Amino acid sequence: MTIPFDIALPQVNVLDSTMAYREGGDPQAPVVLFLHGNPTSSYIYRKIITMVAPIAHCIAPDLIGFGQSGKPDIEYRFYDHVRYLDAFIEQAGISSAFVIAQDWGTALAFHLAARRPEFIRGLAFMEFIRPIRSWDDLPAKGAEIFKKFRTPGVGEEMILGKNMFVEQLLPAATVRKLTDEEMSVYRAPFPTPESRRPTLLFPRELPVAGEPADVYSTIEQAHRALAESTYPKLLFVGDPGSFVSPAFGSSFAKALTNCRLVQLSSGIHYLQEDHPDLIGSQVKEWLIDLGVGREKPIQLRKKQLT
Repeated sequence: MTIPFDIALPQVNVLDSTMAYREGGDPQAPVVLFLHGNPTSSYIYRKIITMVAPIAHCIAPDLIGFGQSGKPDIEYRFYDHVRYLDAFIEQAGISSAFVIAQDWGTALAFHLAARRPEFIRGLAFMEFIRPIRSWDDLPAKGAEIFKKFRTPGVGEEMILGKNMFVEQLLPAATVRKLTDEEMSVYRAPFPTPESRRPTLLFPRELPVAGEPADVYSTIEQAHRALAESTYPKLLFVGDPGSFVSPAFGSSFAKALTNCRLVQLSSGIHYLQEDHPDLIGSQVKEWLIDLGVGREKPIQLRKKQLT
């Protein structure tokens, strides 16, 4: 796959396909695992990784179906992403990690933490997925558009036909204007309607009003585990935010154990694009406070993980 204006990422065999990843830092240092959401890729963490790599071993996979990873013939449900991420973690030999996550990356992180609490050394997260009790709990405009995404035929036309997540939602939920080069990278994995199917399934998996029942139950359980956890946490909140408003983020952080809150001056949903320097510096400081090693020169690795 040719990705305009981006580096060609190394690939690792995962189940019946391949997953691409960015990697930087000292392989002997503690692992920081970066998990992205819809419709982005590890590219969204490119500047943050550069800031964190001097003190940690940074690994940022492209979720299956996204970025430069493969597109196997699967449904691309949440549980498919769980399977492929679990296999990637095993293939990479990661026994524990500090996890940095946004959007659906947070759902994967929360679920991973609930199943394997010993894996999580710390969790930094933003614009997170949670069980939404009612459509009324979403902003009216957001509820309307997500209902359309979940309507058979209508969602396909909007997302598969018009590539709406990349062409409209991504720029609309980023405060600054993304450059033509940046948009080219985000468009590259989705040149055809069929290639965009992963971006359609995520909004249909959003746990709202008890549906889909299996995902809703899983995310509920993951949030119960999060509420009971004691590992260090770092929550970034944008203003006005999208899934997470400043007021909601503040109350959510206060209800957790060992959670530091960072209120950003602006930001909607794709906070990594608007505040990479601040997020990167805060994550680095947080890691240093948690005892992650001395700063070393950045090492960008090109070899495969295994």
